[in-house]
Amino acid sequence: MALVARSECSKLLVMISAAAALVTVVCGVAGTFPSSVMTLQRAFPANQKVEFEVLRDRDRLRHARLLQDMAGGVVNFPVIGSPDPNSVGLYFTRIKLGSPPREFNVQIDTGSDILWVTCSSCNNCPRISGLGVDLSFYDALSSSTASPISCSDQLCASAECTTEGNQCSYSFQYGDSSGTSGQYLSDLLYFDTVVGTTSLIASSSAPIMFGCSTIQSGSLTSPDRAIDGIFGFGQHDLSVISQLSSRGITPKVFSHCLKGDGSGGGILVLGEIMDPRIVYTPLVPSQPHYNVYLQSIAVNGQLLPIDPAAFATSGNCGTIVDSGTTLAYLVPEAYEPFVSAITAFVSQFSNLVISSGKQCYEVSTSIFEIFPSVAFNFAGGASMVLRPSEYLVRMGFNEDSSLWCLGFEKMNCVTILGDIVLKDKIFVYDLAHQRIGWADYDCSMSVNVSITSRKDEFINSGQLRVNGGPSICLYPKTITLTKTVYTHFMRALILLSMGFGFSFL
Repeated sequence: MALVARSECSKLLVMISAAAALVTVVCGVAGTFPSSVMTLQRAFPANQKVEFEVLRDRDRLRHARLLQDMAGGVVNFPVIGSPDPNSVGLYFTRIKLGSPPREFNVQIDTGSDILWVTCSSCNNCPRISGLGVDLSFYDALSSSTASPISCSDQLCASAECTTEGNQCSYSFQYGDSSGTSGQYLSDLLYFDTVVGTTSLIASSSAPIMFGCSTIQSGSLTSPDRAIDGIFGFGQHDLSVISQLSSRGITPKVFSHCLKGDGSGGGILVLGEIMDPRIVYTPLVPSQPHYNVYLQSIAVNGQLLPIDPAAFATSGNCGTIVDSGTTLAYLVPEAYEPFVSAITAFVSQFSNLVISSGKQCYEVSTSIFEIFPSVAFNFAGGASMVLRPSEYLVRMGFNEDSSLWCLGFEKMNCVTILGDIVLKDKIFVYDLAHQRIGWADYDCSMSVNVSITSRKDEFINSGQLRVNGGPSICLYPKTITLTKTVYTHFMRALILLSMGFGFSFL
């Protein structure tokens, strides 16, 4: 990330290392010193050898405490759940709202925009959950930092308004015909910000606008998979990622890595997970969802006879990436040749079964031995290769065989890539550059995360373990400096190192 403006001068690339790590402090604000000055105190004896990362992390933690919600960084949320429709069938995270903070379990949903939780006054809302979680209900009267959003409030310009009580309100209908309506409120959202390389966590908070659900319908009223609300990660101005990034609290990018095994879980960060294998495809502009340009599908390396126009975005039609959907869906023009190709490939190794209208296969060996790979090819040359476990769902078994069914359904007009496809991959939603990237990954492993926000230009590197879960490694950045700035910087760095007794040789 360039910290100085481009010029006609020749530029030098400075790679962050232990020697040059002081760039994070000296060049914190685009090559200039910060306008506010903090008193310097020596926390460690000058003759005591201290790891530089410890010094830097101590500073970052102090900065985060001083600035509180204004400190940029990697915001980490826990991930619970799995894509298995026989168990949970969704991924959710825990957030804290209000003063004192109250915990809510909310579904991670890239297919919608708004964060909403169930109000204590909600009608027809579940009181117990089959997911084994205790349901919580938000009560604005119990939070000292809660405030209603009125129709005249600038924040309501992107929402709805009712004449009753002059209250800013909302009403949503989801693809499964479920729905929710309620009022918008403002309250504090709490989150953990990773601020360094030695597992230091700063507890931060920021006021956000969210929905308080008073009416629910459809599947939202069922206790089977009842949850406290939905955490929408769409691109709308009222989404949490948009609210926080517009204030420089987080970068305008978020990432997830959803574990697909029985234990589920994974990683969700407001930041960019880095991996050299990530491929990117552009987003279709001016769309309410994460629409992408799907161009073709191949089974075992053979392109299927599908007109690319079947995947095109037009009106409500198109190809969408949606973490709130458990399975995957194909338009009829693609579904029929897809099923035919899979069936033809495995027909001699399995017994074909139709179960509840689904195409299934009874097999007595590993699915990885007999089922083909499937490739979804997107604009920009990006391909998403699916292993059998990423398009099949195990529906039953006995001593000799297992019943596997296709995790793809037929849907008119819309192709949806849900959790069955998204699992076991890094997914990066780069809203700043309007693109989505992915790479196969073991989501129980550490991840590298890069962050840069408008109000915090610190550069981080190193490995972190967050909440006992997968590690987050803050990824080192490359800084571009003009030759003149570089010369002055090196002189200042040498003088500063002499004053502190450091040796970089």
